[in-house]
Amino acid sequence: MTLDMSIAHMGEALRAGTTTARALASDALARIDARDAALNAFVLLTPDRALEDAERADAELAAGRDRGPFHGIPYALKDIYDTAHIRTTCHSRLRLHNVPSADSVVAERLRDAGGVLLGKLATHEFALGGPSFDLPFPPARNPWNRDHITGGSSSGSGAAVAARMVRMAMGSDTGGSIRGPAAWCGTVGIKPTYGRVSRRGVFPLSWTLDHCGPLTRSVEDAAITLQVLAGHDPQDAASADVPVPDYRATLQDGVAGLRIGVPRAFFMRDTATAEVLDGIERTIAQLRAVGAVVEDIELPDYALFAAAGRVIMMAEAFAIHQADMQSRLLEFGEITANRFVLGAAITAADYINALRARRELTDAVNAALGRYDVLLTATALSTAPRFDTPVDGVASNSPIQTMPFNVTGHPAMSQPVGLSADGLPIAVQLVGRPFDEATVFRVGRTIEILSGWENVTLPA
Repeated sequence: MTLDMSIAHMGEALRAGTTTARALASDALARIDARDAALNAFVLLTPDRALEDAERADAELAAGRDRGPFHGIPYALKDIYDTAHIRTTCHSRLRLHNVPSADSVVAERLRDAGGVLLGKLATHEFALGGPSFDLPFPPARNPWNRDHITGGSSSGSGAAVAARMVRMAMGSDTGGSIRGPAAWCGTVGIKPTYGRVSRRGVFPLSWTLDHCGPLTRSVEDAAITLQVLAGHDPQDAASADVPVPDYRATLQDGVAGLRIGVPRAFFMRDTATAEVLDGIERTIAQLRAVGAVVEDIELPDYALFAAAGRVIMMAEAFAIHQADMQSRLLEFGEITANRFVLGAAITAADYINALRARRELTDAVNAALGRYDVLLTATALSTAPRFDTPVDGVASNSPIQTMPFNVTGHPAMSQPVGLSADGLPIAVQLVGRPFDEATVFRVGRTIEILSGWENVTLPA
């Protein structure tokens, strides 16, 4: 099966002439047709666009025009990314008929890299409220067990990769919306440094916290994708003009001599399951065994990061949606409306104090990363819950442990490390210095090998 090959191997096969971009696209579309009715990962399929992209990729390769390692590779986009002449709904009634005239920067870069667009993926409404059954599309289901949620809000992205419908799906991350679904669906999910990937043309949730990044089957797939996406966009005010390294150059270098800090107080809580804690400890032992120095560290209390993030997110989300909340309230899903309205109660003083706390918390993490190459912590304190016992991913007691690094903007990646006794994925989270995604990938690749995750068969 062609899509069971890595992105790099697909590229090799395309250039060797043993497959074609059209064959890759056709295989992906057949998988989606066979599997997605039970998973609801896609809200819109674009088969005509996929075959058009594939035929162009094949013709260019035949003519000697090689756009790079993503040339001819199928992918899908979370349905908050604008796509020219293709509906972008944000999984909401309010935007059911929204057809952008231009691509988002991410969609443009993937197309310019020769990628093959398969369609648009389910999210939580406006990347916040869900999982919900009162929206225009059903919530995505977890391929490991369809009675369990995927996590949000990049729910369709996590499901599509875990179900082997696609090797890469774009997500977005404001409080953990890439890393949460990655952890609960058993994929790699990278939130790059704030400003590393342009957000222009992506519907915002919180200007201060929003990041764009991929969910993928493997660390190498993520590195190849970020190579395409990273770079300065002068029309995105938050975009950073920082050089982009070769993300695969050190991918196989191992961790001998690297220093890894573990903020143990973050995840040593009553709500953490024994299997998640065992997965973290096993990973620490494996890293030490191959030469890494792994030590416990202290950071400011997790609750401070979470509180600052919630205040910033809810204040900015309310500002974005205020006009529609006042004029079209009943068109929102119940969960979304209940969350957005909380922003109305946040005062200017609350917001300014949260921004001040953000600066201090960022300094504290930077200080720790002055002594350590990466930090290692939990992505989630439990495996994916059932639909009949859902959790609020924004609440202070959420099992998702990702908000701190939206607040600080550091690159952070969820890396699967195994399965629980009930067959659901367990993950760890790796955090790097600003714009040092390469070291995060390097450590993640080592964990991928040591844990044996690369040999785990994903759900069919």
